[in-house]
Amino acid sequence: MKDRIQALLDAHEVDEAIALLDGYRAGGGPMDDTLYYLQGNAWRKKGNWQMAMNNYLAAVNLNPDSPAKQALEIAGDILAFYNKDMYNQ
Repeated sequence: MKDRIQALLDAHEVDEAIALLDGYRAGGGPMDDTLYYLQGNAWRKKGNWQMAMNNYLAAVNLNPDSPAKQALEIAGDILAFYNKDMYNQ
């Protein structure tokens, strides 16, 4: 499952990766930190930072040493850098 999701993300098939993970979860498949991390990556690639960070946080809650910890920190830094006042100028 993890290799398939990663392959989809590498091929820029983000919607398919999200659909596969959503179906897996809906079917009662157990989510581990790696699957949450991959789902976070998929949402980040779609530009949905909130969903990405929610999934990264779920991964970190399961495994504090997950690579999602760094992804969560980076996403936070990016969002903190974004200046909303400059957006509409």
